[in-house]
Amino acid sequence: MAEDGEIVWVAPRMRGLIPLDERFHIPRGLKKALRKNPFEIRFNTAFREVMLGCADRDETWIDPVILESYCSLHENGHAHSVECWDADGLQGGLYGVSLGKAFFGESMFSRKTDASKIALVAFVGRLREKNFELLDTQWVTDHLRTFGGFEIPQEKYLSILNSAVGVEFP
Repeated sequence: MAEDGEIVWVAPRMRGLIPLDERFHIPRGLKKALRKNPFEIRFNTAFREVMLGCADRDETWIDPVILESYCSLHENGHAHSVECWDADGLQGGLYGVSLGKAFFGESMFSRKTDASKIALVAFVGRLREKNFELLDTQWVTDHLRTFGGFEIPQEKYLSILNSAVGVEFP
């Protein structure tokens, strides 16, 4: 996160995850929207624009330092975006960082109904295809709970993280 122009590390005691197995849940209304899917799904074609879309709100932790840092991670192949496009342009998406078989979702946004949700479903599919083990959301919101999002204690999280990235964290 950014705090007064500095990047700070946040490690919540209870960590939010979205399951990548059969516990991932697509709400009924979203299943209907997916059948009609009005969006073209793209990966990594507008990383900076996705971040700017995520930052376009009254309060945001995405300041210029964070923006440039994550764009640098993207240029080096460590940060990724998934985007929903239509004839009017970029309508929603999400971004985050990958390390080993772990993906750390940072933020998502929507300009049109269900765009960020459809992006999330597409991204979970991509993570499954690539045999990822962990989709970290830091915290769980009511919105993420509708997809099966849940929390685990930090100690359990670190064990899962160690496996997913292939290194031991203190």
